[in-house]
Amino acid sequence: MQELDQYILKSAFREELISSAPAKELGIVVVIPAHDEDDLIGSVSSLQNCQLPTCAVEVIVVFNASEISTCSVIERNKTAKDKLEEWYACIESVNFELFCLEENALPKKHAGVGLARKIGMDEATRRFNKINRSNGLIVCFDADSSCQANYLVEIEKHFELNTGSSACSIHFEHPIAGDDYPSDIYKGIEYYELHLRYYKNGLAFANLPFAFHTIGSSMAVKALAYCEQGGMNKRKAGEDFYFLQKFIDIGALSELNSTMVIPSPRASHRVPFGTGRAIQEMIDHEREIQKSYAFECFEVLKECFNNVGHFYELAGLAHATLLAFVGEQKWEEKLNEIRSQSTSIERFEKRFFQWFNAFQTLKFIHFLRDNYFDNKPLEREVPKLLEKLSVSSTRNSLLGKLREMDRS
Repeated sequence: MQELDQYILKSAFREELISSAPAKELGIVVVIPAHDEDDLIGSVSSLQNCQLPTCAVEVIVVFNASEISTCSVIERNKTAKDKLEEWYACIESVNFELFCLEENALPKKHAGVGLARKIGMDEATRRFNKINRSNGLIVCFDADSSCQANYLVEIEKHFELNTGSSACSIHFEHPIAGDDYPSDIYKGIEYYELHLRYYKNGLAFANLPFAFHTIGSSMAVKALAYCEQGGMNKRKAGEDFYFLQKFIDIGALSELNSTMVIPSPRASHRVPFGTGRAIQEMIDHEREIQKSYAFECFEVLKECFNNVGHFYELAGLAHATLLAFVGEQKWEEKLNEIRSQSTSIERFEKRFFQWFNAFQTLKFIHFLRDNYFDNKPLEREVPKLLEKLSVSSTRNSLLGKLREMDRS
């Protein structure tokens, strides 16, 4: 396909890495970045044990490290790769192929999860390009995740039914009980996931158009759309947030809630922020994981952006906290610029939220936290959100209720 060809020629980070021809029926490629992992058999076997879709499936694991990584990290990568390949050689697999790539000397400036995902996703694009399948699906997974048995089937079905969707965010639930981790880890991940869902639903309460989860282990994209949006970025963390933001901006992101990814609750040193880092900071007493943004922050968001159309008509004044955050002069300049580019309220609103997007909103929330409303216990703030949404919180735990809301 011409679009895939152009992307591969101009933007792919590597030359072709897999020389074997893909199956003509290839429709899903799952990409897993792996850095300093002991064992990926559990993760890949979770995928291999799935009900198979009508198409063929490939899994590309990108074992990665920086050019300045220690010998022990590289050795663990090699050992994990060998174990995974030995396991795969012993299983019977129909329409399910595994490829392991070694990238143990990535440039230190970019080495990290974003670049590892990009290498795998670029290679997936090549695989689809070889069979002229621009609607092939590239799925992001993590080395410590598992999934429900209907995972691959539901991904295939979701894009067949939602033809206008270019990418999707997939429902996830961390394990919050069990014998694999200490009880404080399970309690910590329960609070952290509660924070994620509280934030997402707080944005929805404020009627903002980017109320989506953006989790790297829980997303999928069409190959053509991947190329059209410039591929994956090279960020060392937050690559998922910035990648999915592109599809939110164009109204092409959907939610897949009929299956589930099960991410690990473990602590991690692999990324500078995110789930694993949050649990590590909790263990090190550097983070009050039971706290999150005060609900007043979301009420301010709602007041600020409840009717953005007023700004197009030059009616109404911006909220004082918003002006304090943006600056009065910059606010007026930006509004005038967006008005001049818009021929209707609808186009104005679209352009407005492409400027004041999910990243700007998060920065604004942090501004409100730092200057007006201190973080407060989730167990106090989440019920306030549920009450405003007229949702009873008595039948389930708070996390159980928000999971239920997100699934529906």
